[in-house]
Amino acid sequence: MNIVPSKPSIQITPSHIIEYLYCPRYTWFEYVLAIPQYEDKYYKVMKGRHLHSEKLVRNKEYLRKRIGAVEKQTDQYLAAGNLRGRIDEVLNLNDGTFAPLDYKFAKWEGKVFRTHRIQLYCYALMIENNFKAKVKRGYLVYIRSKNKLVEVEVPESAKKEIEESIAGIADIIERNYYPRATKYKSACLNCTYKNICTK
Repeated sequence: MNIVPSKPSIQITPSHIIEYLYCPRYTWFEYVLAIPQYEDKYYKVMKGRHLHSEKLVRNKEYLRKRIGAVEKQTDQYLAAGNLRGRIDEVLNLNDGTFAPLDYKFAKWEGKVFRTHRIQLYCYALMIENNFKAKVKRGYLVYIRSKNKLVEVEVPESAKKEIEESIAGIADIIERNYYPRATKYKSACLNCTYKNICTK
């Protein structure tokens, strides 16, 4: 994949990609104007962070066997150009491909949310860049549903969307322009910038 060249002043995480795809103006407020988001720390978020260190030492070999993993690397901090982040597990599969595995302190609700998919797509790019191996799928483990394991396809089109998002974020910052707001106005209701965003 053609990762955007790294620039020290721009550090992009999967969370920033999610926000950009939600509405490009997140990038403007956070990066250009340097206005931070002030959000409440909900119980699930805090509990999830607390479990993050615990889950990495638990025995999940039965899950990995189901996937076909022959090797694992846990708690990996990786980068691909401007994009960087920490992946719970990087799995080497028996078909020669690699896959990210991410634990969620959540219940399985019968579908994979777009935010979770975007995270896996970002992880796929970082794994391909660092391990020089193909990523065709990723995995989610829903801790509050008895470690429900869900496979998520990672198509080339999704990786391309992430690459384009990285370029879009860099373009907003470098050219210092005010981007169009999201066309999904319902997204504005819970936005932390809604009181200062000009429509």
